[in-house]
Amino acid sequence: MQISRRALLSLVPAATLSAVAPSAVARPRHARAADHAEVLDNAVAVLAGTADSNARPEVAAKLAAIGSTARARLTALDGAGPGELFRGLPLGTSDTNLTTSFQYLYEIALATRVPGGEAPGPGDDTAVQRRVIDGLARLHDDYYGDQSKGYYGNWFNWEIGISSQLTRTLVLLRDELAAYRPDLTATCVASMDAYLRNGKGGDVDLDSRFHTGANLADITTNRILQGAVLGDDARIEKAVADQLTVLATIDPYQLRHDVTDGFYADGSFLQHASVAYTGSYGKGLLTRVVQTIKILEGTGYAEGEDLVGTVRDWVVRGFAPLVFEGWMMEIVKGRGVSRTTTGYTDVAEVVEAVVDLSAYAAEPDATALKGYVKYVRQASRATLDPARFVSPVSVARYADILADPGITAKDLNPAERNVAFNAMDKTVHRRPGYAFALARSSPRISKYEYMNGENLMPWFQGDGAHYLYLSGQDQTQAYGVDYFTTVSPYRLAGVTAPVETRRTVPELYGGLWYDNPERGFTSSSESQNTYVYFPRGAGGLSGGACLGAYGAAGLVQADDVAYAAQQAGTLPDDFVAYRNARATKSWFMLDDEIVVLAAGVGDPAGRAVTTTVDTRVALPSDAIALTGRLRDGTPWSGTGTAPLAWLRYADAGQGTAVGYVFLEGRRPTVALDVVTRSRRAVRLSNPDTMVTKQVFSVSFEQPAGAPPAAMAYALVPNASERQLMSYARGPVSVLVNTARVQAVRHRGLGLVAANAFVHGSHRAGPLSIDGPASVILREGRRGTVSVAVADPTTERDTVSVVIGGRALRAVTADDGVRVDRVRGGTRIRVNTRHAYGRSFTATLAGHHRAEG
Repeated sequence: MQISRRALLSLVPAATLSAVAPSAVARPRHARAADHAEVLDNAVAVLAGTADSNARPEVAAKLAAIGSTARARLTALDGAGPGELFRGLPLGTSDTNLTTSFQYLYEIALATRVPGGEAPGPGDDTAVQRRVIDGLARLHDDYYGDQSKGYYGNWFNWEIGISSQLTRTLVLLRDELAAYRPDLTATCVASMDAYLRNGKGGDVDLDSRFHTGANLADITTNRILQGAVLGDDARIEKAVADQLTVLATIDPYQLRHDVTDGFYADGSFLQHASVAYTGSYGKGLLTRVVQTIKILEGTGYAEGEDLVGTVRDWVVRGFAPLVFEGWMMEIVKGRGVSRTTTGYTDVAEVVEAVVDLSAYAAEPDATALKGYVKYVRQASRATLDPARFVSPVSVARYADILADPGITAKDLNPAERNVAFNAMDKTVHRRPGYAFALARSSPRISKYEYMNGENLMPWFQGDGAHYLYLSGQDQTQAYGVDYFTTVSPYRLAGVTAPVETRRTVPELYGGLWYDNPERGFTSSSESQNTYVYFPRGAGGLSGGACLGAYGAAGLVQADDVAYAAQQAGTLPDDFVAYRNARATKSWFMLDDEIVVLAAGVGDPAGRAVTTTVDTRVALPSDAIALTGRLRDGTPWSGTGTAPLAWLRYADAGQGTAVGYVFLEGRRPTVALDVVTRSRRAVRLSNPDTMVTKQVFSVSFEQPAGAPPAAMAYALVPNASERQLMSYARGPVSVLVNTARVQAVRHRGLGLVAANAFVHGSHRAGPLSIDGPASVILREGRRGTVSVAVADPTTERDTVSVVIGGRALRAVTADDGVRVDRVRGGTRIRVNTRHAYGRSFTATLAGHHRAEG
């Protein structure tokens, strides 16, 4: 692969260069031909398995699934009516049906190439393969090959979806195509090139907003395989080089090709420029790059451990924090939260990639990855079905890992962890027994993602919505599609929302998007993305600090860019945008509790406002107990509005409990309702299945016209009544709670945490903070003090904090941290320029007497 070391250095961090450096020596023709054959053989092994893998009893279910699927597709092929290749999929106007038709042909072809598999239909495999080839020719000649008639509907189907199915079919049937229709392969590849309309010259364009991240990996993987079937070495080399660019860590201050899609230094992953998407497109990218490792194995296009170091880092920093007991967290799924197959199924895809990655990693990484696979299997409440893996070889490897007594199940996460994904405005806080996931937004990050009739009511999902996962619970009973189906979108856990009724995009415009080509609004236009599909916040601070396993996060809630543009008069008159409520919020994530402060809560338009402390769902048959104490100590139970000191929610059916401690503010309202709604309410293509849940909520209600309010409370996962009663004596106290600064003290931890939101000088306990910042201070043993400082605006060059009291000296400090003695205490000055919200830490101690 002829890529210069200088070019690689411009793309890939030096630490991973050894893992991706290709051979710079041109290979002779016979070597190239051998490489092409190796790529094709590897690809067939990935898809169909090998004689060795398929002889394993653990793989039998996967082979049976391949065979039964192929037989069902052949039945549909036999029953096709006019204008169909497969029964029920009329062609000519539906790009989705065309893509599915190519998929069905691939699934039939796959069954004919499975070593040890049963014939999918009558006759020998050759006869079935020729039926598939005839189907390919018909689809191409009648519905795909005419460029003037194609490319309607979704661009993805034409540039990626169809090409992925068609390319794999060409690989599987390469020998029979050569014998039966030797012209068809080149014809199909030429058409696939022609449909890369967001590319350049029938190839990838790294400057195209469509050819980034997971989309780029999909396209380039297809082109690697196309090059192999054509014997086109230059095509393969170009595709591999293009795919290598996804390995580069995104530097938001030095973007390449203006691409913000990909993995960031803090483990964040973005797709569509501003959507937090690890749990959907991120896992797609992981899968595709690992498949590239597999199909290039043994060739001159990649050395033995190509890409492995970087991809392993993605798993550890990007994926593992977001997986809780085998469940992918909601905060990184985008519109995927509305799908019926999510959560545990998402993680199964990640596990397959990690299984395969472990086969290529060097020790001790290989053992750690295998230990993680075994840990996920043991911790998950859902049985992972390896028959759903793409590759039979992966099924066999998975079985080997589970059966190996020398591999110890071990999480890649420490038991206590706080992860600030500030590059995508998300935070994850983990402790034994629970995980807390927080979704924020900003002018950098989208408030939500809606698209194609998915996630129909997403409006507040990036406004401080949280998800509190409890250990041992089947998360399909707590979150997933049924949570969004039965919980009001205005009462998602953690959200402050105006009391109003909004309409979905199909209700507003009678279609899946706002259609106004004259003003730049088409199905995949930038305007559609910016204002309809995934609008960003129009302003406000979002970010926080991390000190070891403790975290702080802050958010100034604002409108989205669509409402701001509408008010500025830059959008068409018939475009509908909604105004948001206002709030300034902080989350201080500790050991036993997450403390939440809110100030300036209200609505400039005078609407009533609801701030939801928490919302949880339960089965209709679950026994829910709601008990608590009033501020005067009187026992309390049930629902209603009351001056509560604390409340405990307990679900006997799930064996779970959450406590709520009300530190200051209005009287909370407790509700428990039975809600029945169709899953189609959140996604048009969901089955019309009615779901019934008990929906519990605790909230603060502000009437219309009420002045801005403040409130403070703590979420206490797995709380007992005894534990909740102890909060009357501490250990948490609110130091300050305004729209300018918010801070708490935890006496037991010796910790003070503060968020400052505006310019000026701010006091919070022993801290004096200059301008917007997030700070955590903790007193340690022997008089040491640990401190973390972050710039949540991502725009400041320096942040200055003074710790009042005795003078302190630096014991250890991150680069960019300066510690000085000042009158009345110690000043910490941090160089936050281009840090993108990263926390800077230092450990301090008192000066020795001899220093005078």
